[in-house]
Amino acid sequence: MVAVNVVRADAATAFYSAPGVSASGTTSVSTLLFSYKVTDELAPLVRLGIVSNSPPAGDSGLGFMNPVVGAIYSLKLAPALRLGLFLGVTVPVGSGGGNAPSPEMGPTRTAGIYARSAMDNAMFAVNDVTIFPGVGLAYIAHGFTAQVEATVLQLLRVRGDEAQPDASKTNFTAGLHLGYFIVPMLSIGAELRHQRWLSTPVAVQRDASRATRDTTTVAFGPRGHFKLGETMWLRPAVAFAMGLDDPMMASEHKILQVDIPFAF
Repeated sequence: MVAVNVVRADAATAFYSAPGVSASGTTSVSTLLFSYKVTDELAPLVRLGIVSNSPPAGDSGLGFMNPVVGAIYSLKLAPALRLGLFLGVTVPVGSGGGNAPSPEMGPTRTAGIYARSAMDNAMFAVNDVTIFPGVGLAYIAHGFTAQVEATVLQLLRVRGDEAQPDASKTNFTAGLHLGYFIVPMLSIGAELRHQRWLSTPVAVQRDASRATRDTTTVAFGPRGHFKLGETMWLRPAVAFAMGLDDPMMASEHKILQVDIPFAF
């Protein structure tokens, strides 16, 4: 979490299976983020997204995700230590909300959640306003980066009370990132991610296995670092991600993610 001027495009494609079906399913989630520093420490941001899903059986779905508006406040605690504070709010205008949603959008949103390693739940909760504060701490020195982040998400239903039984829900996400520069233009990184429902939504209550209570995933891959001008950097990355527990392990989720941030 660093305050920067950046335009960031991100695309994740997930491949998965379903019990008793020979064909595989494919989910694609694309997001676009804009951030601009108003001071050296503070950067408001906007994030938009779209999701599509072609399941192994049933109808395909395509829709917009909830936009996010928020801000990052970054502090340098020491030459190698940075603290980032984040506050975000979703705008509940995503596709498939209300009391008469399209039947294919529910499975599409669920598939999109897993394509994003269950770390962007707020953008798929189209009936809810979500307020989510977060904190991150990073150590950056000698070509090595270690970063931890944690976010609490409070979801409040504002539409679709007949289709969605939960008036409110509380979710938690956390991540650990380790990275190392092989050469100045190339680094490698790995992430461990975890999300957990702190409250017990109806969907979790109905899941006898309780596998939907939390999700743990891992991701790893290279990132390029190319200086294009005095203050301009292009840092493209590709990563492979997979679940470490059910339901993502049971559905054999494999995720390919491409991330292209342009900082200026």
